[in-house]
Amino acid sequence: MASFEVGRVCVKLSGRETGKKCVVVDVVDKNFVLVTGPKTVTGVRRRRTNVDHLEPTTEVIELKKGAADDEVEKVLAKGKKTKFMKEDALPTQPRTA
Repeated sequence: MASFEVGRVCVKLSGRETGKKCVVVDVVDKNFVLVTGPKTVTGVRRRRTNVDHLEPTTEVIELKKGAADDEVEKVLAKGKKTKFMKEDALPTQPRTA
């Protein structure tokens, strides 16, 4: 299992947001994390997500646990990662049922 820490950029593997990038804002437990796009940047709304439905990338941004969407947006803009986040990504690992 990959490491899901606060600030890790991930790609959604399932659902209507498949292929969109999001940022881990909080780790709920070993199976769930709280992610956000934020919606104004990538279209991914803030929600609890199963880690099996996420593919972590090598990108990490500096965030505090439970950061608000506007804080995440500011950090992305400051790090010049907004364009990177807006690009859709094809998941590299196949989704298993």
